[in-house]
Amino acid sequence: MEISRTAYYYQPCPETEANLQVMRQLDELHLEHPVYGSRRLTVLLRRSGCRVNRKRVVRLLRLMGIEAIYPRRHLSQPGEGHEIFPYLLDGLTINGPDQVWCSDITYVPMAYGFMYLVAVMDWWSRYVLAWELSNTLEAEFCIRAWERALGEAGRTPLISNTDQGAQFTSPGFVDAVQSAGVEVSMDGRGRWIDNRFIERLWRSVKYEDIYLNDYGDGLSAGRGLRRYFEDYNHQRPHQALEDATPADWYRRPQDFGGQPAAWDAMRTPAQRSGLERSPEEPQLRDTNDTSF
Repeated sequence: MEISRTAYYYQPCPETEANLQVMRQLDELHLEHPVYGSRRLTVLLRRSGCRVNRKRVVRLLRLMGIEAIYPRRHLSQPGEGHEIFPYLLDGLTINGPDQVWCSDITYVPMAYGFMYLVAVMDWWSRYVLAWELSNTLEAEFCIRAWERALGEAGRTPLISNTDQGAQFTSPGFVDAVQSAGVEVSMDGRGRWIDNRFIERLWRSVKYEDIYLNDYGDGLSAGRGLRRYFEDYNHQRPHQALEDATPADWYRRPQDFGGQPAAWDAMRTPAQRSGLERSPEEPQLRDTNDTSF
């Protein structure tokens, strides 16, 4: 079976309580200072009385899937057979629901361990269509979230936009998107800001629910997040949405100047009459307003 003896007998070692506390602090610091790398984060941890070296910080950040925002050199090349998808949102005016959906993954600290959270959000209304928790970074839980989003909406979007993480570039996720007749768009170099809506969602989720409740395990985290997203979609007023809720904008777009969500027959770029390309307005709606 070509399995080594050490791999067969290996028993995974959980992170220590001290490391979990450091990871919790790193997650909070990253939300406050997303441009800080391992060096500055190490300094901030030491200022707070945490005795930690940079090597440990680098390892934990890599484990959490967190990277600082900074201009990168062209150091990595795609592997053989890796398909690069173009960025399709440049110059588009998003004026209704189910035109663009976006997805992203974040780290979820808990009292006794950690998990990962993925969400699928409608870009125009900020309505969270589906979400999933997982204790690994495999692509399967992202595919489940996408399929749940299709079931929740009852229709498909024109475009699915993600970053170029391994989960979203995996053949399984790409096939799930394309088999639904949806075009794949991925953030390229210099397009990190296009995740700002869902990144702002992560900030809201963590400060308003996860950090306050300090869930002890994945079961309690799942129950708590279910309550939070229900409130987020249907009760919580959003300043950027004229103090309405995402569900209001998603279910009744005409009441807020949006186009109706009837895009099932629009599957080619030439058919996107509802998505207007404007050279004079190259950015998306609410480019200066990232508040929720």
